[in-house]
Amino acid sequence: MSTNALSKSRRKPITVEDLNGPTKAAITFLCLGEQTGSELMQKLGTAEIERITSAMSRLGPIPAEVVEHVLKEFTQKVVSGTGSVVGSLSTAESMLRKFMPEEQVSSIMEGLKNSERENAMWRGFGALDETVIANYLKGEHDQTAAAILNNVDTGVAAKVLPLLGPERMQDIAERMIAMEAVPLHMMQQIEETLKQDILSNAMHTNSVETHQRMADLFNQLDVQAFEELSGALDARIPDAFQAIKQRMFVFDDLFKLPMQDLAQVMRGLDGATLPMAMRGAKKEQRDHLMECLPQRSRQMLMDEMAATGPVRGRDVRAAQAAMVEYAKSLADQGVIELPSAADDDEFIE
Repeated sequence: MSTNALSKSRRKPITVEDLNGPTKAAITFLCLGEQTGSELMQKLGTAEIERITSAMSRLGPIPAEVVEHVLKEFTQKVVSGTGSVVGSLSTAESMLRKFMPEEQVSSIMEGLKNSERENAMWRGFGALDETVIANYLKGEHDQTAAAILNNVDTGVAAKVLPLLGPERMQDIAERMIAMEAVPLHMMQQIEETLKQDILSNAMHTNSVETHQRMADLFNQLDVQAFEELSGALDARIPDAFQAIKQRMFVFDDLFKLPMQDLAQVMRGLDGATLPMAMRGAKKEQRDHLMECLPQRSRQMLMDEMAATGPVRGRDVRAAQAAMVEYAKSLADQGVIELPSAADDDEFIE
């Protein structure tokens, strides 16, 4: 879904389902603190240290409930304190320097940074339009194409494979299934070639990134300001502006959601956000929103709206923007799916 393709680069909080051995160990070391954690880490082998350091560098903010799940014996301490810890590359590096020689720390950190650069390269390649990827793979050997598709997101690979034609799709899929670990030198050669080709195709990536960035900006722009701006942009750069609008998700688009998804959005809003947002909605939109709620919640919402006096337009627009942002955050988590531009197509029976 194009609306969310780039937004997935934002780091989402870790959940209990994401936990594995190295991740649990990394959280444990963070809770112990640098001094105690460093002393304990000295007792581990290099391979274990590298795995834990790698896991720690990817953690980011760790919710309290995850910390409590990993360290039940520290639950009381966690609850009485901040309730969360933060893992980062700098935290991991600082901990390693407490007990490791400088050259060994530098070697580990350089390996992690190289790995991150490679991951960024694959994310950049996967963010290209699927037809661009398919056209690129048409000039590659089946084994190389299989290795590439095994390294991109499965959703991207699923869109690319059919574009290669039935016979080639079957050949490459068969190689993907049978493929074992690709030799390091071969993978490095593939990655180096892709880096060069991504740079040469920068115009495609930059165009997509620019349109998504402007769509995100316009989503947050004051409604009146956007209406004034859209007329001029539509006249001066109609094609680019249309591409940007297709990536936008605004308050009116909420009503394209299935009723159960819209109800999910409404249930998660804070305080007076929903009644404030509804004050600026059209009558048919209000009616649709009401239909998504059970009778009791509907009556409570109507009473709250009736009890509210005159409101400022900017407060209404802020509430509607908050509702849109919450819907997008649910989509990022995979809880709901936002409508795409293709959802406006007519149905053919």
